[in-house]
Amino acid sequence: MDVAIEASWKQELQEEFDKPYFEKIVLFLKEEKKAGKVIYPPGKLIFNAFDCTPFRKVKVVIIGQDPYHNPGQAHGLCFSVPDRVAPPPSLINIFKELKDDLDIAIRQTGNLEPWARQGVLLLNTSLTVEASTPMSHKEIGWHIFTDEVIKHISRDKEHVVFMLWGKFAQNKETLVDKTKHKVLKAAHPSPLSAYNGFFGCGHFSKANNWLREMGEQPIDWAL
Repeated sequence: MDVAIEASWKQELQEEFDKPYFEKIVLFLKEEKKAGKVIYPPGKLIFNAFDCTPFRKVKVVIIGQDPYHNPGQAHGLCFSVPDRVAPPPSLINIFKELKDDLDIAIRQTGNLEPWARQGVLLLNTSLTVEASTPMSHKEIGWHIFTDEVIKHISRDKEHVVFMLWGKFAQNKETLVDKTKHKVLKAAHPSPLSAYNGFFGCGHFSKANNWLREMGEQPIDWAL
């Protein structure tokens, strides 16, 4: 199957695109759109995380659940929103932790593309969602695909930091080879759980410290 995705990812994941489960995902999305359903993000942005962060550049992986389901928010990067869209509560808490951890001023934009272009893969485990219906596409096969993405990173790269926030993301820990990668775990940044261990986790400085120890360029989280 010919999928429009950044070239290094296309090469890395081609066998997944040719599997029956992925063909079912594509068919499902086509049928939903034909039925008049509104799907987020727009089609050209479904693989935006991969397009912004080529496989060879991945240094950090942050795992979310599924895209924002309100108009104008989802653009294919977990936790991120486009410019001129108000940052949602979890993202605001991420910025608060960044301020406490590295004394980086709280950003006025919720667009995290500058992180992605430095090597932060902002990966939702489901890459699409029906408007106003959170987790509506969690059973259509995306989890098979994104689990394979994590496995490929773990197998074929070195010295990647995985930030696992909340139980959902932490369930992916078993997919990561911890003999060569760093796993950082904390509560989810949602207002419902941020005070249970996300605030004060220090993940941004810990990630950079480990990248430096491994001889890798750290992330400029202020961008």
